[in-house]
Amino acid sequence: MVVLMSDWATGTSSVPETYILPPGQRPGKLVFPVLSNVPLIDLENVAGEDQIIPHILEASQEFGCFYVTNHGVPLQLMGDAMAAVKEFLATPAENKAKFYSNSLDSKCRIYSSSINYDSEEVHYWRDNFTHHCHPLDEQIHLWPDNPSTYRAVIGEYSTQVRKLLFKILELFRRGMGLKRAGYFEGPLSGIQLMSVNHHIPCPDPTLTLGMPQHSDPNLITVLHQGHVPGLQVFRGGEWVDIEPLPHAFLVIPGLQLKVISNGKLNTPKHRVITNAKGGRTTIGTFLNPSQEAVIEAAAAADEDSKAYTSFTYKEFFKTFIGSGCDARLALQCFSSNTSSSTKM
Repeated sequence: MVVLMSDWATGTSSVPETYILPPGQRPGKLVFPVLSNVPLIDLENVAGEDQIIPHILEASQEFGCFYVTNHGVPLQLMGDAMAAVKEFLATPAENKAKFYSNSLDSKCRIYSSSINYDSEEVHYWRDNFTHHCHPLDEQIHLWPDNPSTYRAVIGEYSTQVRKLLFKILELFRRGMGLKRAGYFEGPLSGIQLMSVNHHIPCPDPTLTLGMPQHSDPNLITVLHQGHVPGLQVFRGGEWVDIEPLPHAFLVIPGLQLKVISNGKLNTPKHRVITNAKGGRTTIGTFLNPSQEAVIEAAAAADEDSKAYTSFTYKEFFKTFIGSGCDARLALQCFSSNTSSSTKM
């Protein structure tokens, strides 16, 4: 049973018509400018957290993302985790087919292109493997047992990355002047997902995309990349490459952090292009609010100064999906001034 793109497309000499985007949506070229000044923040800065926080806030406001080093996740574990997901993706098609699902209700699922595969007009050049990670003892039995090391390695990896995420969120909390320690714990970060994107070499990267342009609807993302580039952000009116740093994590504040910060933090519009020479596999870890979590501006002085009305994450996500995953349109629906558009 062949259900994944990588199982039938490996070695193909041309891009199938169902993967060719309309001319205005294609990358159209192979070489893009490189965003060479993405902030690189050392989380073990000897000057201490008081010196780190302004840099994190500035990076989030100016770039919408930043890299962190000395992050506390062992480099050996990062390598082992990447090896484990690649080993799973290389297992026979029938092993992966056991996890095939296009349902958001599935807590361990693999699919091609997007969860809207059956209805989308054009497909994207990727396979995705996503599963829940917390609480670990309630999720780990749903994960693959082939390869045999997968559960142990990814269990430890997801635990260590979770610690990193909350360390970064605490820095954001302090930077926003929120008094309560652990503000982001509980419903605001109730769901932890690990999302593996797998892009095999593409015969013509000018025609298709690995992922469409989007902004992350969640609370926060950390991305673990290999050596192959592909991630782009829209900056200064054009798409630019972000060079991968294999031993660092790329931190991307999600749209919920934008709302909680009352619009002070940004999340970048980004996409993934393909590569003709090499495959690209990345591991993203997401913290999402629980469905009924109430999202509101915590950094506003009073109700009149709030840029957005309060909403549940379930309400936001339904609006986000209904808008075609357009962050600007989704946020505009919850703008306190509905007559004006939300700046992205």
